[in-house]
Amino acid sequence: MKTVHVRYYAVLREQRGASEEVVVTRAETPDALYRELKQSHGFTLPQNRVRAALNGEFAPQGAVLKEGDQVAFLPPVAGG
Repeated sequence: MKTVHVRYYAVLREQRGASEEVVVTRAETPDALYRELKQSHGFTLPQNRVRAALNGEFAPQGAVLKEGDQVAFLPPVAGG
């Protein structure tokens, strides 16, 4: 188990009802963490539509989560 700090943006923030939270997880990667949070929070966006940033940089595929990491989930944003 590890504790990570999670930030949500746009529709994910609206669906969660919060912009951030501290999560205790068994997830090994940002993708696994999103799957876990999608199930528990009822997020509607499929995983392939959400980008993850890990400690301020976009996370490469297979990035490993560590205790105390900062994870941000960024859905697509429409401009205008």
